[in-house]
Amino acid sequence: MSINATLIVQMIAFAIFVLGTMKFIVPMLTRIMDERTRRITEGLAAAERGNKALQEASLRSDEQIRAARGQAQEILGAAGKQAAQIVEEARTQAKREGERIVTAAKADVDRQIAQARDALRKQVGELAVEGASRILKREVNAQAHADVLKELAARI
Repeated sequence: MSINATLIVQMIAFAIFVLGTMKFIVPMLTRIMDERTRRITEGLAAAERGNKALQEASLRSDEQIRAARGQAQEILGAAGKQAAQIVEEARTQAKREGERIVTAAKADVDRQIAQARDALRKQVGELAVEGASRILKREVNAQAHADVLKELAARI
């Protein structure tokens, strides 16, 4: 064969190769590339949705943190008020207890004073009887003159 015929056969073979490639391989490659493009686009869209979801979650968490801080402040305020109330109640109770102790002490002192006065009256009565007995140089019967002694003790 001559070079022209070989060239023509090679051109026809190349044309068949190009046409076969265009008919069978290029659509397959195009489909693969479209699929890959679609997956990349979906991945980018999913990443964008993920970023939006992350931002929304971040905003929600910030709001929840602010709400939790507000609640914590309210709880601390309530605890402070309750502590102040407890301290005030304890102070009031301590004051009442102190007043009760002072009242009891005053009553005890008054009782002891009354006892001391009674004892003093008794001693004065005995001293008066003894003094009268020495003055009269005779024994005065304390039992016989008990009424007189009680009257003297009451005057003192």
